[in-house]
Amino acid sequence: MNRTDAFVAPVARKHADQHGAVENDDAAIGVSLPHESAALHVSGEATYTDDIAELQGTLYAALGLSRHAHARIVSMDLDAVRNAPGVIAVLTADDIPGENNCGPVLHDDPILAADEVLYLGQPVFAVIAESHELARRAAALAKSDDVVRYEPLEAILTAAAAKAARQFVLPPLHLRRGEPDAKIAAAPHRLSGTFEVGGQEQFYLEGQVAYAVPKEMDGMLVYSSTQHPSEMQQVVAHMLDWPAHNVVCECRRMGGGFGGKESQSALFACVAALAAQRLRRPVKLRADRDDDFMITGKRHDAIYEYEAGFDDAGRVLGARIEIALRAGYSADLSGAVATRAVCHVDNAYYLSDVDIVALCCKTHTQSNTAFRGFGGPQGALIMEVMLDGIARQLQLDPLDVRIANYYGVGERDTTPYGQRVEDNIIAPLTDVLLDSSDYRTRRAAIAAFNAGSPVLKRGLAFSPVKFGISFNVPFLNQAGALVHVYKDGSVLVNHGGTEMGQGLNTKVAQVVANQFGLPLSRVRVTATDTSKVANTSATAASTGSDLNGKAAEAAARTIRTRLAELAAQQLGGHADDAQFAHGVVSINGGAMPFEQLVGAAYLARVQLWSDGFYTTPKVHWDAKTLTGHPFYYFAYGAAVSEVVIDTLTGEWKLLRADLLHDAGQSINPAIDIGQVEGGFIQGMGWLTTEELWWNRDGRLMTHAPSTYKIPAVSDTPAAFHVQLYQNSNVEPTVFRSKAVGEPPLLLPFSVFLAIRDAIAATVPGAQHAPPLRAPATPEAILDALDALQSASASEPAAQPATTDTTAR
Repeated sequence: MNRTDAFVAPVARKHADQHGAVENDDAAIGVSLPHESAALHVSGEATYTDDIAELQGTLYAALGLSRHAHARIVSMDLDAVRNAPGVIAVLTADDIPGENNCGPVLHDDPILAADEVLYLGQPVFAVIAESHELARRAAALAKSDDVVRYEPLEAILTAAAAKAARQFVLPPLHLRRGEPDAKIAAAPHRLSGTFEVGGQEQFYLEGQVAYAVPKEMDGMLVYSSTQHPSEMQQVVAHMLDWPAHNVVCECRRMGGGFGGKESQSALFACVAALAAQRLRRPVKLRADRDDDFMITGKRHDAIYEYEAGFDDAGRVLGARIEIALRAGYSADLSGAVATRAVCHVDNAYYLSDVDIVALCCKTHTQSNTAFRGFGGPQGALIMEVMLDGIARQLQLDPLDVRIANYYGVGERDTTPYGQRVEDNIIAPLTDVLLDSSDYRTRRAAIAAFNAGSPVLKRGLAFSPVKFGISFNVPFLNQAGALVHVYKDGSVLVNHGGTEMGQGLNTKVAQVVANQFGLPLSRVRVTATDTSKVANTSATAASTGSDLNGKAAEAAARTIRTRLAELAAQQLGGHADDAQFAHGVVSINGGAMPFEQLVGAAYLARVQLWSDGFYTTPKVHWDAKTLTGHPFYYFAYGAAVSEVVIDTLTGEWKLLRADLLHDAGQSINPAIDIGQVEGGFIQGMGWLTTEELWWNRDGRLMTHAPSTYKIPAVSDTPAAFHVQLYQNSNVEPTVFRSKAVGEPPLLLPFSVFLAIRDAIAATVPGAQHAPPLRAPATPEAILDALDALQSASASEPAAQPATTDTTAR
C-alpha cells in the first residue's frame, strides 16, 4: 500500500459498529449502493410534483409580474385579464384572508404586491385558468399600461449603491478579535484591495411548482417542490388565517433545490393554496423558467474591501475585511447567510487579529436567498484571493503561503468566533493530495510550457476547504423520524428531510437497514409529510443525513432493543448480545430469521413502530457578539486544478482536477463522490461562466438558458480525479460520517485561482495579482490581461501593487 492509498477511502470495508452489527461488502451501510430512485430517474418513472395525477377539476395558476424595479401601484384594472379566454378568477393581495407575507424570518416579503413593487418581476396578481397556457397568456397582460399603472420611484440596483446610500435589510454584522489595526500597521508587508464576485442562479432542473388540493373541514393538502415542508405548512396556514393542523404539505422528491427551494417555494405554495381555498378546486402553479428566474432570488453576489499585514513567509498578522452582500428587496435568509460568511472568512487559516464586517445591502432586485454553501463560499473566497495576492507580492508559491497560514495546535487552533478546531486534518490531507496530484513537478513543467508559449498560458492552483457543519441558528439543529416494522419483516421509514437528488433517502434507508441487519431492499422511505413528522427544519446546511439519519437510527434502535429482548427470551442469553446481520438475529448460539422474530413479536404484542428524535449537541451561538460554537464539526478537503487560457480570446479550459475530500467514514461512497463531483462543477460555474446581469432598469437580462450558461458535460475535465480521504468523524455522527453536500462547492476556488495564475504568467515576475473578477468569463479574463499589462508597464518592477482588482 502506498502513501496515498493509506489515506483514500476504499469503496467497501469491514466495520464493527458500536452496537455490535458487523458490516462487510454486502452490508447496507458503508458501501456504494445505488440511489434508491436511480432506476426511476433514468426511466422517467420518478414522480415529481408536476407528475402527480391531477384530480378532476384541476385549474392552473400563473403570475402577473411588475414592470418596474421600484414603483407605486397607482391603479389596477384587471377586467381585460378576467375576460381573457379560459380565465376563472384573478386574485390580488386584497383576496388574502390572513397575512400577506411569505418571508421566512421578517414579515417583509409580500406574497402579492399591494401598494408598491420592489423589484422588476415581483408578482402583482395571480390568474387562475382552465389550462397552464391560458393562465400564462392572461398573466402576460400585466405588461400593458392599461392593466396596471405605476408611478416609478428611484431604484437602487447594486450592493455598491446600497452601501453608499446606507440601505440595508438588516443591521451590519461586526466581528473583531485582537488588535488588527496595530498588527497591520506594524507588519513588514501590507496589501489592500477590492474584489467582487457575482451571484448564481440555482437552476434546479425541476422549477418551482405547487399543487394545492382543498380537503374537508377547511383542510388543504399542498404538494410542493420544497426543501422545507414545515415552513410551507406554516406560511400557507398564516396566509389563510388557519391553524397549522388544517394544512398538510408533502414532498416526495425534488428535481434539485440547491437552497432555492428552502424559503422561496413559499410564494408558489401560497398562491396555489389561496386559489384552491377561494375556488374550492385543486390548483397547480408551475412557473415557467423565465418567470422562475425573474421572481426568485439567487446566491448573494458580493463586493469586498480588504487590508492585510503579513511577514516574510506570507503569514497573516492582521486583517480587515468588509463583505457587502446584495440582499435584494427583503431580508429573506440574508442574516444567516451573512453570519455564515463571517464565520468562513478564515477558511483553513488561523487569523490572530482580524476585523470582519458583513453588510446586507437592500436593493430593488430579487430577494437573494440560500444557495449551496449558504454564505460560506462568499466568506472563504476573499481569504483565498487575499493569500494569492500576498504570495505574488512576495514572489512565493501560493501553496506555501497557504500552508504557512494553516490552523495548527495550541495557540493557533481557535477561530475568530471562538470555536476551537479540534478535528483538524487539513495538513495531512494536503500532503496526500500534493503527492497524488504531483503538484511540485507539474508546477515546474507548467513554468517551462509558459516560457515557450506566447499565446496559450497554463495555470496551476491549490486550494483547501474547512467548512463548518450545523445550522448557525441552534434551534434548527433538530429532527424527527418514524420507523414501522411490518409483520412480514419489511420496514417503512418517514423522516423530516427532503430528497432533492442528493441521496438523503438512500442514506437514511441504509442507516435503518444497518440497525436491523437487513438488505436495503427491505427498507422503504416514504414522502416527507408534515402530518407524519412535525416542526421539521429545512433540508439545508448539509445537515440532512446528520440530523435525519440520527433520528431514524434512534427510532430503529428502539425497535431493535425490543426485538433483542424477545430474542433473548426465545433463544436464551442476554439481549445486549443479540446480533442483527444478513437478515438473521442470532444470540447465545441460536438464530432465527428477522421476519420470524418480527412475527413472534407481533403475537407477543411487542410494539413494532417507534419515533426517533435527535438534537445536535454542543452547538451554541451568541448572535450579538458573533461568538460561540456554531458548528458540531468541520469537513475538510482540497483541490488542485490546472487550466489553459487563450490570451487572445479570453477562452479557457480546465485540463485536470485532483480532488480529495473528507466525508468521514462514508455511509455511501458512490453517493458522496457524486456530491463532490457535482459540487465542484457547480462551484466552478459560479466562478467562471454563470453571469447574472441586470440592465439599468433593473430587468434581469440573463433569465434563460440562452443567456445564462451553467457548466455542461464538456466543461468537465478529461482528467478528473476524485477521491475520499479516509477518516472517521471525531464526533459520534451516523457511522462516524461527515456531511458532504455543501463543502465541495468551495473546492473549485482552485479553478479560479488557476486562471489567475495563467494570467499572471503573461508578466513573469509581476509582484501583484491579476485583477480578475468573478465570474471569470472570457471578457473578465481579457480585462484582467489588459489591466495587468498596463499596471506592469507603468510600475517599477520592485513596486508591489496595492490594489488587487479594479472596479468593474
